[in-house]
Amino acid sequence: MNETITYPQYRKYLNGKVYFKIISNTEWEEIQQIGKKFILNSFTSKILPDRNFLHDLIYNYEENCLDISKTEYEEVKKQLP
Repeated sequence: MNETITYPQYRKYLNGKVYFKIISNTEWEEIQQIGKKFILNSFTSKILPDRNFLHDLIYNYEENCLDISKTEYEEVKKQLP
């Protein structure tokens, strides 16, 4: 895989309940919407399942996620307490 990726990348699940900011090939933020509440979690991949998950978010996301803009991600982030 020789494709050059520019970070950050932004994604959301097709159901619109989880948003991702991919900071690097080892770090990402995730905003989950649970009811009317929004929760922010930050992750660093240290184990293989996390690395595989992040790889899929970067390269193989089309079946589960949409590519979104920074503006859309930031609008959702404003909903955090």
